[in-house]
Amino acid sequence: MIINHPLLGPRDAQEFTYLGDASLIDRPDWSAEDANEQYYAYAYLRDNPAGLHRELWFHEQGDRSWLVVTRNTLTHEITRVELASDVARLAGRSR
Repeated sequence: MIINHPLLGPRDAQEFTYLGDASLIDRPDWSAEDANEQYYAYAYLRDNPAGLHRELWFHEQGDRSWLVVTRNTLTHEITRVELASDVARLAGRSR
């Protein structure tokens, strides 16, 4: 599988480590009244979708960047690759 890194171009997926659902970028508010429940859901409850899914990938054998990869879990087709820092920045603006 080839991941088209936004800065470095096409890279073999073996250079990366898969780290799970991209929703992990959006951490719960530690000061909320229900912080324990939010962190439980954040740490342990995951969807296992068939089809398009946004995932975190770490470029461990490269520039050590974090990416959000939109991938079809049925076909492994990658439709979008973004820097995780850009995704997090945009998510912070929408709050």
